[in-house]
Amino acid sequence: MQTELTAKEKALIEVVADFARDQVAPFAAQWEVDRVVPVETIAAAAKAGLAGVLVPPDMGGRGARYVAAIQALDELAGHCMAFTLALWVHNNVANGIARGGNDEQRKRYLPAMLRGERIGAFCLTEPGVGSDATAITTTARKVGSDWELTGEKAWITNGVAADVYAVYAQTDLNLGWRGIACFLVDGGTPGLVRGPAYTMMGSHAMGVSGIRLDRCRIPERNVLLGPGDGFKAAMKGINIARVCVGAMCCGMMRASLARAIAYAQERKAFGTTTANFQGLQWMLADVATDLEAARLLTYRAAAAMDAGGTAMVEAAHAKKFATRAALKGIAECMQAMGAAGYRTEYPLGRHLANAKMAQFLDGTTEIQNVVISRALFPPLES
Repeated sequence: MQTELTAKEKALIEVVADFARDQVAPFAAQWEVDRVVPVETIAAAAKAGLAGVLVPPDMGGRGARYVAAIQALDELAGHCMAFTLALWVHNNVANGIARGGNDEQRKRYLPAMLRGERIGAFCLTEPGVGSDATAITTTARKVGSDWELTGEKAWITNGVAADVYAVYAQTDLNLGWRGIACFLVDGGTPGLVRGPAYTMMGSHAMGVSGIRLDRCRIPERNVLLGPGDGFKAAMKGINIARVCVGAMCCGMMRASLARAIAYAQERKAFGTTTANFQGLQWMLADVATDLEAARLLTYRAAAAMDAGGTAMVEAAHAKKFATRAALKGIAECMQAMGAAGYRTEYPLGRHLANAKMAQFLDGTTEIQNVVISRALFPPLES
């Protein structure tokens, strides 16, 4: 599926490609080895105009459509999905403030976030809740003219480095999802305690950690979205994120396939290059087919969102297939390279770890099956 981009969107993709080549590709492997959260590179991306990709132009952003945004993510993730996700979460928080905040909040937060001076984090998941966002237990209690937040959040991308936390909390347990609101919590607010960075199989450039809110008091002006609206916005954001994760998986598959093909064209065995072995050719042909299918599903979902639809089912199909295809396809590309694919001088191992992480992000594969199944078997009218 080819979607025609505007001249400005094509320019954006060129900026992203240049940035990825110069500022991500040379350092991504060492970030993982040293478990670095590259805050300075996020700031550099902001200076290149990549901190407000979806933010409207009149607020300082690029105002790109989703079909352009996912091409940008594909390009970046081909070098490092972990960094790409960290930058994109920051983008999403900035876009949330731009589109859901009031004028005072936009003036207070957006300029510094678009310059990369303040980094955003999205805080919905909790240690004992996982994918059931309606069951969050972090509470927000009105105290005079302020709000007091108490609870714990987990699996926060940019958690160790963020300055602006978009925290989802329950204002009234009796209201269920209708009681969930979103609050902007500044990094230095008393009662906000950052946890240490998680030690994981990979993806350390995401800066994932948890936070604890211990009677963290914030003013009324920091309410981004009121009860009920907070949950709706979170679900919409997660739906968008699923398509973006699909695009990142396409980027990793594309880069892994290109690397495996180049290696096979040079590697000599049994008097010829391994690229001449039909078994290897067919193995990589299957990866290429899955990549094309993943792209089609991802672009279809993005185009549906650009057309104003929720694209809930389309996003579920895209994320489910792209993450599954990436995990299998990257492993096949490693196999095509023999033991060399296992060495850290090649990026396939990092991509493989990130592909597995992608299956948990923004709703597990099983949650995508729930979404798809509900569309297949709608409730019968009584």
